[in-house]
Amino acid sequence: MSEVAAEPVRRGTRKYDVVIVGAGFSGIYLLQRLRRMGFSVLLFETAKDLGGTWYWNRYPGARVDSSASVYRFSDDSLMQDFEFDELFPDDRQMRAYFDHVSEKYGLRTDISFENPVLGADWDEQQRQWSIRSADGVPTQARYVIFATGSSYLPYTPSIAGMDDFAGRVLHTAQWPEEGIDLAGKRVGVLGTGASGVQVVQELGNEGTVASLTVFQRTPNLALPMQQRKFSAQDKAEFRKLVPGHLAKRYHSFGGMEFDFLPMATFDVSNEERLATYERLWQEGGLRFWVATYYDLFFDPRANAIAYEFWREKTRKRISNPDLWELLAPTTPPHPFGVKRPSLEQNYFEVFDHDFVHLVDLKATPIDRVVPEGLRTSDGVVHPVDVLVMATGFDANTGALNGIDIRGVDGATLADKWAKGVDAFLGMASAGFPNALFSYGPQSPAAFCNGPTSAELQGDAIAELLDFLRTHEKSHIESTADADAAWTKQIDDMLAASLFDQADSWYLGANIPGKRRQLLNFPGGVPAYLQKVRDVQAGGYEEFKIN
Repeated sequence: MSEVAAEPVRRGTRKYDVVIVGAGFSGIYLLQRLRRMGFSVLLFETAKDLGGTWYWNRYPGARVDSSASVYRFSDDSLMQDFEFDELFPDDRQMRAYFDHVSEKYGLRTDISFENPVLGADWDEQQRQWSIRSADGVPTQARYVIFATGSSYLPYTPSIAGMDDFAGRVLHTAQWPEEGIDLAGKRVGVLGTGASGVQVVQELGNEGTVASLTVFQRTPNLALPMQQRKFSAQDKAEFRKLVPGHLAKRYHSFGGMEFDFLPMATFDVSNEERLATYERLWQEGGLRFWVATYYDLFFDPRANAIAYEFWREKTRKRISNPDLWELLAPTTPPHPFGVKRPSLEQNYFEVFDHDFVHLVDLKATPIDRVVPEGLRTSDGVVHPVDVLVMATGFDANTGALNGIDIRGVDGATLADKWAKGVDAFLGMASAGFPNALFSYGPQSPAAFCNGPTSAELQGDAIAELLDFLRTHEKSHIESTADADAAWTKQIDDMLAASLFDQADSWYLGANIPGKRRQLLNFPGGVPAYLQKVRDVQAGGYEEFKIN
């Protein structure tokens, strides 16, 4: 394969082997990996600095839901001069970690910051991509890799009267970098997903706001984080655990340091099952979700009994019985775990405070926004000075559809996927040669620890590009049959599970008009890795290569 010029042209068109879009875990892993392999690479990033989601996540209480032992890159050299202060790091620690990674690898020299990619056009004759970015300088590359993440494009629902609001509106994904003083303010939080839980918990514990009104449509079946701050001795002990935990990532369903139990819920006695539930609950994190009995997502009876345990444990923490049906209802709002559970530290106790109010939007939906706050269908106006939109993202496809990506014959990726995504391995899609995706739709993504997925897919992409270079090939494109077969496999897994019984962002159901489709591979990391290895062993026969 004839390589594109190794050095960018100083004036006129920039030329590279590979262009990467996005400076989160996936993008910067690929940047370093491909540079070491001798490819010339340029990475475009919208933000002022690297970190992806962790550049933008600055809202009160923002933190990860994976342990610090696995929410990191696996490179030993990165562990020598950096330690996290908590078991579950907050946004500030994550930005410090990305700074550390950048300094170790010298990444910033090959990243174009504050320069979002606006479009990318495939040139079949030249067998290369032309990339249009905000700085107006054209860029050409043999390959383009979109590492735009699953949670980038914020979603704000359309609510009547929003322009009439006299206060300030903030989305959790667009929190001001300089922060905002909420002391003495009447704050409303719309949404009780992960960011909503974290904001409510933080503001409710601080007790500096005048009032905190939580507008809830669906209760969050959140799990206890069991957070732990590290002393110097703790850090020394924790450091010993990290290599072993990292070694388990590719052998566990979620790329974590733990995995499902090798038995079904009713294979054991009631006493053993309750003891296991209690152990997982006390160990904390996502264990009660993906380190429990393997039939949780498939057997309705198994799911129901897990929910019963969750409900009773949670109700004991809610002192006002009038809130039980709202926060931990008798009948689950959906099967347990088919929406990703948030991790909390004392979210449920926050509602004990007199200044915290819960509004049930199922009973009294929002009628409209008025200058002084939100009016619900019962005519009550809930006064708010600051409205926090914890309303999530157009996940998986939103960021990609926001870029004008044109493949063969000028067809756009957004148009191709309008009726449903089809992307073989979550890495490629027919009609878009030499375009690859990392941590995108139909990859493990949201069913996997982020850094694990970044390295797993990053290695697969790097090995693919090395294969092309070694065999002197310059064109690769997944076949339509391979795309369709991958989509069918995911659809079949969905049909066999309970995931379709909830309107979740896993299915794109949070975005009006978006096709309902499971947008991530739910088979787990080992199954995904095996498929990648099978494709490699077969000489990439699912792709058209020439």
